[in-house]
Amino acid sequence: MCRSIKALRPPTTPEVTDEDIRAAALQYVRKVSGFRAPAAHNREVFDQAVDTVAAATQELLNGLQIRGSAARRQAQP
Repeated sequence: MCRSIKALRPPTTPEVTDEDIRAAALQYVRKVSGFRAPAAHNREVFDQAVDTVAAATQELLNGLQIRGSAARRQAQP
């Protein structure tokens, strides 16, 4: 569906910034809504959707347990 959204979890992406998460959320909301930029009367709900998706994405990434990631971190100098 959203081919331009990249994977944001380790080890695919070692450092994920708030900007990365917001960009992915924006792409998702654009795709689902069908609007690249919403009209003024839809701006508030559009922006709120981006914020909600970004927060859900951050929560997901914080909760994921990646197998072997602790072992890899300990093995690195």
